[in-house]
Amino acid sequence: MKKLTIIPAAVLAALAMASCNDSGHEEPGKAEAAKGDSVVNDKYLSQPLVSHIYTADPSAHVFNGRIYVYPSHDTATGTPENDNGDHFNMMDYHILSMDSVGGTVTDHGVALSVKDIPWGGRQLWAPDAAFKDGTYYLYFPLKDKQDVFRIGVATSNKPEGPFTAEKEPIKGSYSMDPTVFKDDDGSYYMYFGGIWGGQLQRWNNNKYDSAGKLRQGDELAVLPRIARLSADMKSFAEPVREIKLVDSAGNLFKEKENDKRFFEAAWMHKYNGKYYFSYSTGDSHNLAYAIGDNPYGPFKYQGIILYPVEGWTNHHSIIEKDGKWYLFYHDVQLSGKTHLRNVKVTELKYDADGKIIPIRAQK
Repeated sequence: MKKLTIIPAAVLAALAMASCNDSGHEEPGKAEAAKGDSVVNDKYLSQPLVSHIYTADPSAHVFNGRIYVYPSHDTATGTPENDNGDHFNMMDYHILSMDSVGGTVTDHGVALSVKDIPWGGRQLWAPDAAFKDGTYYLYFPLKDKQDVFRIGVATSNKPEGPFTAEKEPIKGSYSMDPTVFKDDDGSYYMYFGGIWGGQLQRWNNNKYDSAGKLRQGDELAVLPRIARLSADMKSFAEPVREIKLVDSAGNLFKEKENDKRFFEAAWMHKYNGKYYFSYSTGDSHNLAYAIGDNPYGPFKYQGIILYPVEGWTNHHSIIEKDGKWYLFYHDVQLSGKTHLRNVKVTELKYDADGKIIPIRAQK
């Protein structure tokens, strides 16, 4: 395990220059990560949680009173960039933890690697985790050997792993960005899906069509998915359903409303008895949210959580710790490259009506 401090601005600038100037600088140097001074880069609302590796897509949870973050692990593979995200060719997961926001961050090392997943092919994308009856579950998207995204599950007796993957993906699962929500009655639900490289546009009525195309502007946007998990946490208890995401008048969004429609990065949390479904709008770069009265929706659009940050994507999670709410997200402060990201965190606040106060992460 490595205990790390937040990297200061002066070091970040040097790392970013090195990363941009030489593809051999695959990850920031560990020596620099250990340095500290009082310089603060006031361009950014928050600084990266760690700087010795690139991290993205943070799914944060509080287990045993400690914050655990389950991010993607970005690396420089040299794969050309395209709209399908082939350059996001992640190979493993590192789990981070801290006692509190602002505290020392521990990297627990490799928790799961693609080479240890029997059914896997490539691209170990954004994961999530859950806990039940003494077991921790890591849910992850990965392309199978036919290059189709499925969702797998791995288990451990410790929140930081290492995790052991099941021999097959979850039956009936597809696409990417799984997030698991535990409701007050003890039921667990998985939300998932992502268009473009996430392949969600290829799935209709839970059937795969390799020729499935992206929706056109005046067509209804592709909808995110949900399924309740079985008691074993390794299978779906029901067929996968679509989630209705609607505007203030109750209408489904069209694809051209790409500043509000779902693209990827689903997350669910509960606040004052309401269900907050949040997500990324992808190509318009907002983190947005909608509110519903039950886990299945429909969810009515409310507004923006986080305005666009540096980098192409954003992906987030929301947790409560010690009476405060926090938003975990990523940008590209360390590298300046869209596929080499860094995880951050900032406080999240609500107004008197339960609306999330929008955040600007760059000044």
